[in-house]
Amino acid sequence: MKLTYKTSKIWLLATFVGLLTLASCKDDFPEAMDTSSKMTVLNSIKIVNAGANGTTVLEGIVDEDAKTVSFPRIDPGTNFSNLKFEANVSEGGKLSKDTYPVVFEEGKSEQTITIKVLNSPRYRDYFVKLRLKVPVFGADFEKGTTFDFTSNPLGNPIHDAFTGALTRGSGFDGQKVLVVRREAPHLLNVSELKAGTVNKILLNMSGVSQGTFITNMGAQVNGHTYIANLSGNTAASPLKVYHWTDPAVAPQVIANINVGTITGAGVRHGDNFSVSLDDQGNGYLFFGDNAGAKILRFDVANYITVSNPVAFAVPVTGAGSWTSYNRIGNTSEYIFTGHDAPVALVSEGGAAAFTMSRTAIPIRSSDARVVNFNGERYLIVTTAARTGSEATNFMVYDITKGADVKEALTNLNNQPVVNAVFNYSLMGPVNTSPSSQTGFYVKKDGAGNDLSLMLYAGASDAGFVFFEFPKKVALD
Repeated sequence: MKLTYKTSKIWLLATFVGLLTLASCKDDFPEAMDTSSKMTVLNSIKIVNAGANGTTVLEGIVDEDAKTVSFPRIDPGTNFSNLKFEANVSEGGKLSKDTYPVVFEEGKSEQTITIKVLNSPRYRDYFVKLRLKVPVFGADFEKGTTFDFTSNPLGNPIHDAFTGALTRGSGFDGQKVLVVRREAPHLLNVSELKAGTVNKILLNMSGVSQGTFITNMGAQVNGHTYIANLSGNTAASPLKVYHWTDPAVAPQVIANINVGTITGAGVRHGDNFSVSLDDQGNGYLFFGDNAGAKILRFDVANYITVSNPVAFAVPVTGAGSWTSYNRIGNTSEYIFTGHDAPVALVSEGGAAAFTMSRTAIPIRSSDARVVNFNGERYLIVTTAARTGSEATNFMVYDITKGADVKEALTNLNNQPVVNAVFNYSLMGPVNTSPSSQTGFYVKKDGAGNDLSLMLYAGASDAGFVFFEFPKKVALD
């Protein structure tokens, strides 16, 4: 009995000591802090020292879901080295600092900074967008209208002529779309397409003959329609170019040339066709040969007089069969590229002034053009879906920054990551003959100022699409 009693006492004593020990341990290790009340919400915020005199107050708009803040446009005379904020935040919280230095890059009118709301130990970041109150330029790519006749399910059904690789050429001049279907080339009215109506205006084909394919590539320039055949370099397979101003009338044959008589010319022409003319119809026709080695150039006067054939080496080797040679405005500079060649700035005789790297923008970028609109400058391309790893896309790059096109392309080329300001998929299939086209037209108001920008893209078996973008307008 004593033994049992003593054992029970020992057990009770051990339990009591253990409880004391646990209590002691609890005192040695503090509990986690209760931070449930430490909120970090930005309720409102304002800039209190804007303007040239530092007294203008601007109220910000807080988007709590996106964690962003936007302000009205700010006077460029503001002291941006010491921009001061006042904010209403959760109880106990505060901004990490009251003033922020803000730097706008040269030529940029927008900047985003990060501000931090602190309520120790918690914090929350907000992205503040600041915009200078300066004239705005260029096209508003967020407010465009799309007129889609491609494989993209978001638009109308694909135009039925773009099947079986039988439509490899197309053109656009803002009024008409040219579709070079081999057995039935036709025009489409842009005004009707905008209303969703597809009304084919067949071209009069009287006298159109000769060539592997009598019609293969084309261009639409200032109301003038051009179509070229697919030719060899013999008298039996001449290179022929046809011209229409009225689709109901038989075309003029403005070129009928045995390419075999031209020194240095390639063997097969008409896989590509670039027409670079000014408003008076003066300029050049360019053909790259099928081997991607030679360029054949013709002078053009008054839209219809073709003369002086000249052959020279392509400006960039390995360009492939679908090259393009497009004039930049009314200058003596041209943009050259191919479905396997980088974009290059070249002369009319093939001298390259600058060549972009193969990785700056997609190497399949085709029919590159430089477009000037409302004080900004863009590079437009349509990519060729040559293999299964590629798609047919229309892309627009902002190349405004730069004193000239060479500097602008250099700046684009040197960016760590090049992002398009606009990108649209034509959803084209893989195509072993991926001829791709671009086009543009600038609408003017009654005073001759840029009003809206129309851009075009087309590709073999992918269809065509065009867009209309208004010019940017400052709303605040």
